[in-house]
Parts: sequence; structure tokens; C-alpha cells
Amino acid sequence: MEILDILIIGAGPIGLNCALEAEKNNLSYLIVEKGTIVNSLYNYPLYMKFFSTAEKLEIAEIPFISAAPKPGRQEGLEYYQGIARQKNLNINLYEKVLKVSKEEAKFEVETSKSKYLAKNVIISTGFYDIPNLMNIPGENLEKVKHYYTEPYPYAKQKIVVIGSSNSSVDAALETYRKGAEVTMIIRNSEISKNVKYWVKPDIENRIAEGNIKAFFNSELVEIKENSVVFKNDNGEIKEIENDFVLAMTGYLPDFEFLKNSGIDLQGECLNPVYNPETMESNIPNLYLAGVVCGGKDTHLWFIENSRIHAEMIVKNIIKK
Repeated sequence: MEILDILIIGAGPIGLNCALEAEKNNLSYLIVEKGTIVNSLYNYPLYMKFFSTAEKLEIAEIPFISAAPKPGRQEGLEYYQGIARQKNLNINLYEKVLKVSKEEAKFEVETSKSKYLAKNVIISTGFYDIPNLMNIPGENLEKVKHYYTEPYPYAKQKIVVIGSSNSSVDAALETYRKGAEVTMIIRNSEISKNVKYWVKPDIENRIAEGNIKAFFNSELVEIKENSVVFKNDNGEIKEIENDFVLAMTGYLPDFEFLKNSGIDLQGECLNPVYNPETMESNIPNLYLAGVVCGGKDTHLWFIENSRIHAEMIVKNIIKK
């Protein structure tokens, strides 16, 4: 069996960048991806706009051409999947990595379809696949959605949106403008300061004028077939009619997979251990790249500031 120089887990933008960097340095590699190319981006809301401008999303110095200042989901898909086609990157799609184990100087990587041997492994799996559950009664009801795609199914429906992040605000505004009766339930006392600066005034004005209801300092405690129950910081319990709950409570990396791969996780946020100068984890020759490096702090890393991980990792591999 061939022993690869690098096996890359995840074909997101950072995984693709790692492959391009490996190719540039004549290292043999394979990307294994459980879905399609840039699978997380494919599953984003249809009309999502990036916070970053196009040049901040570029990888391998390949120009990202966008007509708008802030490119959207479709432009991102065209750009990253176009790179994979143009460069003919070595990718196995719809193949899930089940186990990474190390024996002496090489890794054995078991997937849903095969087994591979590699001298080095890069985990760049992102965080979009596991919803951050509220763990309340009724969360398993069919009307509860942890992923939001587009507003049209929610026309003329009573919608509860949980949270005040970018995804929550986008869902609230889009469904409101397609005729939904929108209520936001927000743990904090205000809309998140991290909300896109061109969107924040829009949601605040819609709340101020009463077109979107918002209960601040409040928390959902139960979801019923035709209503939801929540409480405020005074402990007062309220119940309102409801057709759908959009639980935009965030997403988490696959911590079980990281632990089973031997990576140490530290603190309440389960931050994986790695060398910030090389991105090498506590397991020699096992590297982390991209959002997965942040543990539960999924806001720490994104495409713009983790593009450099590929060069750091490959540089360290060559040095060894």
C-alpha cells in the first residue's frame, strides 16, 4: 500500500489550501471528505453573504473575482470548487473518516470505504456538522430546525428564532420579509456586537418598530407542538403560539473524533492542544488547520485568518 506524505481530512477552503501547498512542494497527498467539496459552505443559507471581502477569501494566490464587495455562498462555491476542478486536486468525496491511529512512524486512516497509510495527517474538518443542542423538552420535534436554508417555507407562519448571531439575524429578517410572524428569544441584553455591520441597524430598527418581536435576557425552556415556553431573567414564564423554531444556537467540531485520534482537549471550551507556530497537535505529525483549532470557540478561526495554516504545516513537514 502506498504511504502518502499527507492525508488531509476535510475538503473545505483550508483543506484545499493544504492540498495546494502540498502539491507546490511535490508532496504526495489525498483529501478525504465526507460530503462534497466545501461541504459546509454548500449547506449555508442560500443567500448568505460572507463577512470578508473576496481577496480575504482567496487561497494559493488564486484571484477570487466577485462583482459585489461581499461575495455570497454561490460565488464561494464556484470559486473553491472551480479551484478543485482546475487544479485536478486528489480528493475522495462522500467518504467519511472513521478512525486515525498511529503506529511507529506512520498513520493508518480508516474510512467508510477504505484504509490509507500516511506519514502526516491534517485535520481540517470545520465545525458545521454537529448542532449545539439546547437540551430542552421538545427539541426533537420536527418543527425545530437547527439549519436554515431559505425563508420561503416559513411564509405566514409563527416563527421563533433563537439567538442574536449573524445566522439568527439573517433568518429573522429574511423570514419576516417573506411574511412570517417573527419572534426572537435572546439570552443577552442586546443584539450581538459581532453581527455584520451593514445588517445590525436593520434588525435593531425592525425590533424597535415592533415588526419583529424580541425578548432579551430570555431563554427557551420547552417546545410544544403548537407553542413554545420561555423565561426571562426574572424567572417569569411565558408561552406563545408557534409553528416553527429556528434554533440558530451554533455548531461544534466533532470532539469525539478528535479525542479518538489522540488529541488532548483542554478547558471548558475543549480547545485542542497544538503548537501555534507549526499547527502540530500533541500527537507528532498530526496537524490541525482552520476552525477546528478553536474548540467550542468557533468564532476564533475562519477562512481569512487561517489560510496561513497550510503554509505553516507544510513548512514544518518539509523541515522534519
